[in-house]
Amino acid sequence: MPAATIKAAKRKRSAKTDAPRKRTKSESGSDDDMADETSVQDRILLLEGQILESKKHYNNIVELLEMTKGKEGEDEDVSNDEEEEEEDNDSPQLAAAVALCRVFMRLLAAGSLNLARSMSDKEVTVVRWLKDRMAEYETVLFSLLAGQAGDDAAATALTLAMRLLQADGQARRKKATAAVGAEDATYVFPQAFLTSIVRSLALAGATLDQEAAEGLADEFVEKYAGEMSDVQFYTFKAVPTVLADVEKEEENISVASQGAFYLLSLLDDVPSSSDEFETFFVNPPPAKRSHALYSVAKHRKMAQDAWLAVLQRAASSTTDKSLRKQALGIASTVIAPWFAQPELMLDFLTDCYDAGGATSLLALSGLYYLIRERNVDYPAFFRKLYSLLDAELLHSKHRARFFRLMDSFLASSHLPVQMVASFLKRLARLCLHAPPSAVVSVVPWIYNMLKKHPQCTFMIHRVPRTAEERAALAQDGLADPFLLSEQDPMETHAVDSCLWELVQLQTHYHPNVATIAKIVSEQFTKQAYNVEDFFDHSYQSMLEAEFGKEVRKAPVVEFQIPKRIFLPHGEVAADAEGEQPEDQLLVKLWDFA
Repeated sequence: MPAATIKAAKRKRSAKTDAPRKRTKSESGSDDDMADETSVQDRILLLEGQILESKKHYNNIVELLEMTKGKEGEDEDVSNDEEEEEEDNDSPQLAAAVALCRVFMRLLAAGSLNLARSMSDKEVTVVRWLKDRMAEYETVLFSLLAGQAGDDAAATALTLAMRLLQADGQARRKKATAAVGAEDATYVFPQAFLTSIVRSLALAGATLDQEAAEGLADEFVEKYAGEMSDVQFYTFKAVPTVLADVEKEEENISVASQGAFYLLSLLDDVPSSSDEFETFFVNPPPAKRSHALYSVAKHRKMAQDAWLAVLQRAASSTTDKSLRKQALGIASTVIAPWFAQPELMLDFLTDCYDAGGATSLLALSGLYYLIRERNVDYPAFFRKLYSLLDAELLHSKHRARFFRLMDSFLASSHLPVQMVASFLKRLARLCLHAPPSAVVSVVPWIYNMLKKHPQCTFMIHRVPRTAEERAALAQDGLADPFLLSEQDPMETHAVDSCLWELVQLQTHYHPNVATIAKIVSEQFTKQAYNVEDFFDHSYQSMLEAEFGKEVRKAPVVEFQIPKRIFLPHGEVAADAEGEQPEDQLLVKLWDFA
């Protein structure tokens, strides 16, 4: 607002209704008297009431803004107690923010921020000044929402920001309707405002702890994005913009990617029909079903672009691998259903599948989804799957997940017997160095595979068939033809070998492993084992189960507790000269009788 207008407004103020000016050191005595008469809360309400009462009090917005920023009273003497100072400053700051939200909502509803051709230069100046103050207020809200003033302030700022967004959208709709009519009015959503909110939510982890930042995202999805179709649509649209802007700034890109991923992971309700788009936060779009907000395809397209932006950052991150693993964990259940073209995930999944280790195990779910649902052809899939059977597999925490998927991969009866035999032989060999909790899962799984592929049962008990083989076995023994270092499962010669490793496991030190390994030496009368019953076993659970067993017959133990550790020389035979050596000092001291 121009300086002349501000001075004129100050001259017209009455002594009873004038808002108190900012304190100075020379006015500390009168300000103390005023503080005795009215509290800070009453002062905020007074400033708010004056703004709504008359345009001449618009300058009060500046004072409320200063209080919202926490700058009010910077020149005052403060207490040395930091806790009391924090309590005194937080409440007025949030109260001023709430008051300003009510002020701008009423100004928007009254159309006081709309420009018209019939306005004078003075009125245009006032409207532009109000818009600048509202933009300043929004910036303060975004800083509070990002957690710069604590958890409580962030939650309050989220509520205020969404209310202001709703009022802004309704004011725009009202203005468009008044200009061209309700039927011809163009639907306008405050996209830039929502993008700033999403940016603050994504970057909240930089100032708040992880639990508080995720709680803020939970509240946003629970109250707004998860319930309101328009908020969800434009949230998806905002995520790529936010990540691109943060990446240009080269600051907190990892935090923003993590925050955007968590926010998107909460939006897992994929619409199947346009009839589900019934609830809107801002005024609903025109009743034309051709609008983007009523289109399931457009909705999924926005979600697909948002997830691609996150997956691109997850794939390019070389230092933080946690985001990649989290994305792989929900790739087939949360991410892929949003994709109208799931093939776009293929590059990300194949890169993760080729990375090796736990990342490859996690990538199997998403890759299997594409193979099953979209008929994606992955060259040398089983060769890569076979390479994952290494020493670390049976020690991995993702072991159960891997066996569930591999059970689906090898279930087909059309697979070559050489390939299935290679998987069985490789796992049997790994069991020799595996923990007991893994062995009790692998052996029933091998039993089920032998039932599904009867041609592999020759590996259970293989005997020499020719005279030359029997002679070689009697003279030098028989070498295992299985090639452990071969990477191609079709060239390992596993089908010519036998599962002698399972016989060795029958004498395992752990009784449960020895018992379960004996199933291959019995008749195959059982149809199949429910391997899910064995996947949850751990070394601790197996040890507790052994301790919990009742002892049917107590073992016979005979022992005698000695009274001495070192025998005295009197009990030792004399030397050659017949002299008895003297007892050592240790013998005298270590007497427990």
